[in-house]
Amino acid sequence: MAEYRKVYGLGAEFDSAGALMQAAEKIRDAGFSKWDVHSPFPIHGMDQAMGLGKSYWVSGPVFIGGATGTLTAVLLTCIPSFALYPLIVHGKPFTWATLPAFFPIIFELTILFSAFSTIFTMMIVNQLPKWYHPVFNWERFSRVSDDGFFLVIEARDAKFSETKTRALLEEIGGQHVTLIHD
Repeated sequence: MAEYRKVYGLGAEFDSAGALMQAAEKIRDAGFSKWDVHSPFPIHGMDQAMGLGKSYWVSGPVFIGGATGTLTAVLLTCIPSFALYPLIVHGKPFTWATLPAFFPIIFELTILFSAFSTIFTMMIVNQLPKWYHPVFNWERFSRVSDDGFFLVIEARDAKFSETKTRALLEEIGGQHVTLIHD
């Protein structure tokens, strides 16, 4: 009895970074939304070729984390110093005029909370930790860290059709077009 394995998508290999860039533009223009490219090094201009924009999923939580850090630092320094335990040292006032003394603490907590919110947001957005990815089932994909240029279209894409997508990948110059299983 054959074992049923869920289809992850279709992958194709390309000869060079330039061929991969042209393929990415054609896949973007074809209207696919759930796909990715893999190469042994960053390719300048690939974000534009893929139609990727600014990631608002990260900047919003980082801003909220920084604002929370600022508010926490202000509350932790000002409430005890001005309300709970006002202390006159060498005749200096304990009013808002002494607030600059707390700037290092405010700065450090703003950076700390921003850093933690960045790390946790990136882990959630990138679905980490992910110990295994379906493209590792594709034998040719082991070349991605050496000299391989790959484009993978996921089966969960609304426009995905095994036969039509395979034909499109072959038409745009994809070699070794392979069905990738989960």
